[in-house]
Amino acid sequence: MELELSWYLYPLIILAGATAGIINTLAGNGSAITLSLLIFLGLPVDVANGTNRVGVLAQSLTAAAAFRKRKGLGKLLRQGTYIIVACFVGAIAGALVAVEINEALLQYIVGALMVVLLFVILFNPKRWLQETAVENFRPNILHILMFFAIGFYGGFIQMGFGIFFLSGAVLFARYSLVDANIIKIIVVFLFATPVLGIFIWYGDVAWVPGLTLALGQALGGWIGVRFALDHPKANIWIRRLLIAMILAVIYRLMF
Repeated sequence: MELELSWYLYPLIILAGATAGIINTLAGNGSAITLSLLIFLGLPVDVANGTNRVGVLAQSLTAAAAFRKRKGLGKLLRQGTYIIVACFVGAIAGALVAVEINEALLQYIVGALMVVLLFVILFNPKRWLQETAVENFRPNILHILMFFAIGFYGGFIQMGFGIFFLSGAVLFARYSLVDANIIKIIVVFLFATPVLGIFIWYGDVAWVPGLTLALGQALGGWIGVRFALDHPKANIWIRRLLIAMILAVIYRLMF
């Protein structure tokens, strides 16, 4: 499906993409902006869901490239191998379901989960500001299933994936917010291509708005990485942004 756009809409789409790229890189739920915009422009929900993945791929590619020289990246990724694999497999399964299922019920479930996450973040702030401590951590089957479920959700709709992922990685897998963000970006980078391929196969991608979003999201992803790496209080600001985005999700899905 293709969509004809007036010339003045292109800067708006690029700006929305850049904003979403920054939010997605630092916390999550930037797709709430891009999905809403795509639907506003006239795309059906299923096509908007598929089209949104073009920008997600561009953003994750830029962010992953920006993180490649981070000290200790190889060790961090080796420690998180089980997370990466579980999320990847889950995302493929989620995308295959997404092209067939109605998402209305899922939205209410997600809204309820976001309320729970909000209370966890607000009433246990020290846990969110901890440094990575995974040296003696041994994941069990429940951890693997949790990240498979998170990956499934990412493949299904993407919106809010980062919030769920960061919650799992920080609260259960003992990563700092900055390190959890790095793993999140690598995970999204790895599953974005096959997931986009599934939506392309089913004809659920509109390329003109999708590529325009990709331009903005690639820029936003790079800006987000620079902030995460260079700002001395990145963990604190990421937590604040996470709270703001959770409130936005709750409002959008529950009201």
